[in-house]
Amino acid sequence: MVQRRVVTAALAAAVLLVTSGCSSDDGEQPDAAGGSPPSSSAEASPSGQAADAAPPAEGSVKVVRTVAEDLDSPWGLAALPEGGLLVSSRDEATISRIDERTGEKTELGEVPGVAPAGEGGLMGIAVSPEYASDHMIYAYFTSASDNRIVRMPYDPAKPVGEQLGAPDVVLRGIPKGTNHNGGRIAFGPDQMLYAGTGERYEGPLAQDKDSLGGKILRMTPDGEPAPGNPFDDSVVYSYGHRNVQGLAWDGEQRLWASEFGQNTWDELNHIQPGGNYGWPEAEGKGGESGYIGPVAVWDVAEASPSGIAMAEGSIWMAGLRGQRLWRIPLDGTKTSAEPRSFLEGDYGRLRTVVSAGGDKLWLVTSETDGRGSPEGGDDKILELEVR
Repeated sequence: MVQRRVVTAALAAAVLLVTSGCSSDDGEQPDAAGGSPPSSSAEASPSGQAADAAPPAEGSVKVVRTVAEDLDSPWGLAALPEGGLLVSSRDEATISRIDERTGEKTELGEVPGVAPAGEGGLMGIAVSPEYASDHMIYAYFTSASDNRIVRMPYDPAKPVGEQLGAPDVVLRGIPKGTNHNGGRIAFGPDQMLYAGTGERYEGPLAQDKDSLGGKILRMTPDGEPAPGNPFDDSVVYSYGHRNVQGLAWDGEQRLWASEFGQNTWDELNHIQPGGNYGWPEAEGKGGESGYIGPVAVWDVAEASPSGIAMAEGSIWMAGLRGQRLWRIPLDGTKTSAEPRSFLEGDYGRLRTVVSAGGDKLWLVTSETDGRGSPEGGDDKILELEVR
């Protein structure tokens, strides 16, 4: 299986490299807007820290075991405080609990109101920072009219399939489309809820601060604008994004985000409150002044970046079209060495990566989402050991 996937990935990359007008998104057609900046990969720069503070350039990844398999269109992943992993199915609109020791799967229930289509459906999930007292699960999904964020009580004492309570809408009105729906949510170190959104193929929405599309949003657990947000009475935290798919914080509580580019560059960005990241006027590095440029970029055939996680001094980024896991070693807000890829073609498309503590990661494959080539056991959750 590994050998066939490597060959398939290599052939696909070769086709993409000689085909003009391709988008780095999940196999979709290109947008009309966007530029092509000069070629670049990673920006390494001294930060004033001690030389041995940065992680080693080489790195390593070891697949410890397969935690679960035979999952249908898995998208979001979140760890429960008492143990167990919650995983969302984009197309089935269900949330299931995986016993991380045995791989046993228990369906909590179906989320009502989800309208799967294209890249939309039931996507990111997160566990309330007050879970010990409120037992709330948050979810980002595409409805018939918009993308929205809801929360639902989880009661494991109820029968299988009925353990999710009725959803309460936290935020509505995020623009929806066939593609570019964003979908990642996460609670930050400040206990606020963050969401990455897309601009549904309408580039100007990303620059419109009155729109929730093409943004990173920051809100209270109740969906109100979070204290200290850069724009008055708004959940908008940063803007000028095309389609944000990954959110993670480093040891200094700095926010990082992965983003699909269009024809030229996928991006990893260090997020600053109120920052304008340029889309649709700029893509990758070397754009117009007034926009914040990415910390690292990739050729679109090598990435299509989805989830990211922080571990061992590096950002780890899952690649969909690229079918690989990228390691980006950090030194402050810069890279300390060139990004390096692992698992290329071994497990197909990679959707979500989540910290499992210390040098461990959970990694979710994405071969059953309609754009992969599923084989026996797909899709999977893997446990990784990294450095």
